[in-house]
Amino acid sequence: MQELIFEAITRGGYLGIALLMALENIFPPIPSEVIMGAGGVAVARGTMEFWPLMIAGTIGSVAGNYVWFWIGWHWGERRLMPYVERYGRWLTIEWEDVEKGQHFFQRHGHWVVFALRFSPILRTIISLPAGLARMSRVKFLLFTTAGVFIWNLLLVEGGKQLSRWLAQSQDILGWILVGLTVIAVVVYVWRVINWKPRNDRDNTP
Repeated sequence: MQELIFEAITRGGYLGIALLMALENIFPPIPSEVIMGAGGVAVARGTMEFWPLMIAGTIGSVAGNYVWFWIGWHWGERRLMPYVERYGRWLTIEWEDVEKGQHFFQRHGHWVVFALRFSPILRTIISLPAGLARMSRVKFLLFTTAGVFIWNLLLVEGGKQLSRWLAQSQDILGWILVGLTVIAVVVYVWRVINWKPRNDRDNTP
């Protein structure tokens, strides 16, 4: 099973990596740690090249983040709120999360688009407040590209080093990928099951 997950991630090649990274930033629960970490393992094994992997992963990440930025920019709060209230369960976000992101963005400025790319939880959601605030597209793309490039670099290098460290224990490496994937799926399912619309939470005694 452990090799099945690795093969599923890497078999699609660089285009597959780009698509997975885009989806990871649009819809959970695919974790970038597993995708780019597996890519790093593939680099260590010689089945992928470092720079094409980095370029594919970065393009995919930027594209996925730009989807949320575009939605925030073009939809605005009036159209976005009913959508989040209706489908937030499957996106594992609530309108309160969007509001908190807006306040954080307003307090700390545009630089948070770069800084939060290193946060496992907030790196995607910040794109939505940036779009709602009509942040400069050029600045958003520059900050996002810089942030996701560094984040992906850390993940790829981590995968490479882990693969070399466990060169004689590839089964352990495979089970690490399995464990990360299972944790991500369990967290996603738990959030879906426990998600409640804001009105229901407000009426809970």
